[in-house]
Amino acid sequence: MEHISRSELTILLVEPSDTQRKIIGAMLAKEQIGRVETAGNVQSALDVIHKHGVDLVVSAMYFEDGTGLDLLKTIKQDEKTAAVAFMLVSSEFRPAKLEEFKQAGVVAILPKPFEPLHLSRALNATLDLINAEELELELFDINEVRVLLVDDSRMARNHIRRVLENMGLKKITEAENGAMALTFLKDHAFDLLVTDYNMPEMDGRELSEFVRYNPDTAHIPIIMVTSEANSAHMSNIQQTGVNALCDKPFESAEVRKLLSSLLGH
Repeated sequence: MEHISRSELTILLVEPSDTQRKIIGAMLAKEQIGRVETAGNVQSALDVIHKHGVDLVVSAMYFEDGTGLDLLKTIKQDEKTAAVAFMLVSSEFRPAKLEEFKQAGVVAILPKPFEPLHLSRALNATLDLINAEELELELFDINEVRVLLVDDSRMARNHIRRVLENMGLKKITEAENGAMALTFLKDHAFDLLVTDYNMPEMDGRELSEFVRYNPDTAHIPIIMVTSEANSAHMSNIQQTGVNALCDKPFESAEVRKLLSSLLGH
């Protein structure tokens, strides 16, 4: 597959402030982005996306006709635009507000103001997602690896599935929570478990403990995906037998390293 570079990216910058649009637009220009479209609200952003098509939406949080979350959900729930990457740029710091974006599958969340280094890393994450490259493993045919993906957010599952499929993982079974995952584990064999932490019915910790202490499933590598990966109370999670903690947003480069480590030996 032919890879695209920054100079070939088309970005839609959605920002209600003329001043902020100019500042962020100038920063994108310095990153040698091919084309930057702009919009000042949710509806005009959707018009641009449907009329011209874009690779990445860089959006603020609040507009007069809705929020960045409204825009993100509309994009992700439409099959025609679901593959468009989304980056949030906001001075919002409340975890509950940012959590909704993480669950919906953003490629990055940048603070206002942000440093060029933050933007560069976020653009790299976007290109990693767009430029699908199959992972080569010594011990497995990547296309035959059986994955159980567990997350109560459909949009989060869609994003994680896309990242995994881009690496060549095709046999992916989805479950909405740990309880549903258990029914699949009892009836089917899997080579990898990718699970969210916070879920109803049975959370990721309880699911991981079941998998690790059941002789039939104890061998399965576990990646736990959580927006709390760096928090203090997550430090004990790996004692339950989780092989790796992975942050939301779920970044392709990080996941590639984890899969190579867990499945490559």
